[in-house]
Formats: sequence, C-alpha cells, structure tokens
Amino acid sequence: MRRRVSLAALLGAALLAVTTLAQPASATQVVKQLTDVVPIPVQAKPNPRSDFTLTSTTVITADRGAAQVADYLGGLLRPSTGYRLPVVSQARSSAIQLELGPTAQVGDQGYQLDVAKKSVTIRANTNEGLFAGVQTLRQLLPASIESKTVQRTRWVVPGGQIVDYPRFGYRGAMLDVARHFFTVDQVKLYIDQIAQYKINRLHLHLADDQGWRIEIKSWPRLATYGGSTEVGGGTGGYYTQEQYKDLVAYAASRHITIIPEIDMPGHTNAALASYPELNCDGVAPPLYTGIDVGFSSLCVNKEITYKFLDDVIGELAAMTPGKYLHIGGDEAQATTPGDYRMFMSQVLPLVAKHGKLAQGWHEIAEADPAVTAVPQFWDTDGQDDATAAAAARGNKILMSPANKAYIDMQYNANSPLGLHWAGYVEVQDSYNWDPATTVQGVGEQSVAGVEAPLWSETLITSDNIEYMAFPRLAGIAEIGWSPQPSHDWNSYRARLADQGPRWTAEGIDFYRSQQVDWK
Repeated sequence: MRRRVSLAALLGAALLAVTTLAQPASATQVVKQLTDVVPIPVQAKPNPRSDFTLTSTTVITADRGAAQVADYLGGLLRPSTGYRLPVVSQARSSAIQLELGPTAQVGDQGYQLDVAKKSVTIRANTNEGLFAGVQTLRQLLPASIESKTVQRTRWVVPGGQIVDYPRFGYRGAMLDVARHFFTVDQVKLYIDQIAQYKINRLHLHLADDQGWRIEIKSWPRLATYGGSTEVGGGTGGYYTQEQYKDLVAYAASRHITIIPEIDMPGHTNAALASYPELNCDGVAPPLYTGIDVGFSSLCVNKEITYKFLDDVIGELAAMTPGKYLHIGGDEAQATTPGDYRMFMSQVLPLVAKHGKLAQGWHEIAEADPAVTAVPQFWDTDGQDDATAAAAARGNKILMSPANKAYIDMQYNANSPLGLHWAGYVEVQDSYNWDPATTVQGVGEQSVAGVEAPLWSETLITSDNIEYMAFPRLAGIAEIGWSPQPSHDWNSYRARLADQGPRWTAEGIDFYRSQQVDWK
C-alpha cells in the first residue's frame, strides 16, 4: 500500500523547521471576492453594494441550537480583531447571524450565506452546515483574521449570496500515529487545521508493525509494550482511553468524525510482540522500528486470535460514537488468499456484533463484504476487479489513490520529507484527478468520497505534518466538496495563492510550491 523504501531513506530525511511569522495586514487591503475561497462554492452571486464591515459594535446572534458554533466563531474572530463580539439572542444593528431552519438545496452539510451592509447571515438545516458556512466566512475576511494578536485593518466581507453544499458526504484526512506517535495536542492542532477546509472525517491509523497507540484494558501490553517504540527507535507512546475519548469529543466540536483503524491481519508486529500466544509458533517477535511491510500476520487459524479481536473491536467500538471502524486489510503478504478470506469472514461479523460498520483498504473487497462496508482504494493504476465488483453490488468506495491523494509522497526529488514509491506528487498532481473516473468500473454514484492519507515514516513534528499536508490537503478537500465542472487548475492555483498569507498568519509551515504564485 505505501512503503517500499530502505531505512536509509528515512534516516536521510531532514527535519523541517521553517518558522513563519504573521505579518501586519495593510489598512488598504483589497476586498475579497465571494469565490476567493477553498473549496470553491457551488453558487455565488456578488453584490458589491452590500459589503459588510465587522466593527467593535458587531455581535453574533444564534438560534438556540447553534450556540456551540457561535462560540467557536467568536473564538476565531476575537484575537485578531480585539472586538468583544458577544453572542446574543437578537441584535438591532451590526450582526453575524447563525440561523437553523429549512434551507433549500443545501442538504445536511451545506449552507446559505447572505452578506448585507448591516449583517452576515448563515442559514443551514444542521449545525454541521452552519459550521461549514463559518469556514467560508472566515476565508472571506482578510488573511490577518487568523492572527493570534490584534491587527489594525478593515474587516470587510464582500457582499452577495453563496449557496453551497458538498459533492461527496465523506471528505477525510488520515493521520498515521503508529509509525511515529503524535500527542493529543498535536492531533488537536491538525484537527483545527483540516476543519477550515470542510474536512469532516479524521481516520486515525492506531496500530501497525512499529507501534500500538490505543489502550485496550483487556490486553494492556498492547499499549504499554507494543506502544513503547516507533520508527527509528524512539520512545513511542499511546493514548489512554480517556485521551482517545477527549480527541473524539474535540473532533466532534469541529464537526469531524474520528474513524479508528486497527490494521489486520498484516501490519501487526506490535501486537504479536506484545502477546506470544497470538503467534502461530507461540514465540513473540522483537519490537520493530524499520519501515518494511508485508512480513507480519496474525495467526488466522488460532481461536485466541478472534477472542483477541473481539475484545479489541469491542473496546474500540464502545468509545467511538461514529458508525465506522477501519479494519485495515492491506498488504497481507504473509497471509494466503484463502486464509485472508477466511479471516475476514470471521472479523467482519465481529465489527457488526459491536454495532459498527466496516471500513478497510480495498483488499477487503476480495472477501465479498456486506454492502455497508466501505473499501478504500489506495492503488495507483486505477484497476481492481474486486473493487469494481463491490461497487456493482452496491458498496460505496472511498478514493485515496496513492499517486494523487497520499500526501506523504515527496513533492519532488529535493523534498526533505516523505517517500516516493508512488511517484512524486506536486500540488497540481494532487489536484488534477476526479474520484468518479479514478477506478475502472466505479462511477460517481458508487463513490463515498475522498481521503488524504498522511503516513508518518519520515514525520516527527507538527511542522513536518504541516509541510506535507499543506497545500495538497486543500486541493483534495476541494475535489471532495466542489462540483466537478468547477474543477479548474488555473482558478484553483490563484485561490490557493491567497491561502499563503492565511497559513503564514496561522503559523502553518506549508510547502511553497513553484507551481503557485504565492501572495
């Protein structure tokens, strides 16, 4: 699926530590256009005569059910403006209004945004829709709105109306915390960063050969021993169940659902090292700190394997409110095809037993899973008969082609971080693809959405994460949200350039691709 390189490639990867500082905004900053946002909206009708100016007297009003989104909005706007921006029930003058109620066209995740001289109104059918509208409003303000200190500028929002809703319901990012461990605060930072591009799923890769990152109380050595190292031999780490629940709640406050992954039957060396009885020969292998793949497998013919998985899936399901658990299933090179199918025939019912639906890498399609299962396509050639057959049966397919959507791939041969087994993936490469034509035999109606996986063999710090994710994540978010006819590289690269000052103000250490004329 993702790693066919030597450890030397990892050890030779330089750590990136680019320090970026917010610059003062100009008092004569040009007012943005309604379409100067990423992802680009479905419909935008400008009205230059109705520009809105945020001032010290502006308030935020919210329907009773929208208080959390209103508080979030206030928290975004207060540091850079210095304004009080109180949340009130009604206003007589300048206001940003959040309204829940019947809103045509936009569905459960969309919104309508109306900008007039004295008010900005965001209407939606759900809080998720209001939250998406807030992210658009955020980008319509000057980039210095992202500063953590008070800026002197005019806070003007361009007048007009936006009606907006997503192409696909699933727009995800994946973070590998198994190869290198990332703390709760580091994951929360990434959640905040991806939320602004209307990403609504965070897939956490919690277990692999190099580390087990989630506390399982019935099998405690998984975390305490299996989580005690990482690629290159660091100290690793793991999340307690309380920390995991905190992450789930924090993501939910940003309208992001966490999908946890325990890879199986391969990519399991950390588990096998923790409990000898999970090995066919009863002998635990040593902990592993390299980056090879395909060498480990649970013992598919042992009864204890399924007792183990029943316990793990049960505990994980109990602390995961979302519908899906990801069971991996990729690169099971140490498992025969027959054993793989037999293994999945026993594991998939365990997921259902604990009230969840299964998601997995596209290899799970070979086991003829129920139509509720979501295979995630990661390969590069756009052909997989089992995936196409699953789509024909009614399964939805999640698109993550490695040569387009894997944001751990190096940008070019000079990239200090990342791998390149799937090729070099520049910003334009990661933008120029269509989920509806990615896999032969899988059309628009069979696509669940898109996801941008970020594998961490070479990533150690939050700066590393940011450098690989930005700007590519923004383009994949647009692919998942905006209608296909609006997909245009020249338009996108101009709008992406406007994100540069915003990321600088946020302190995001992004890659300044030469394909983009950064502002």
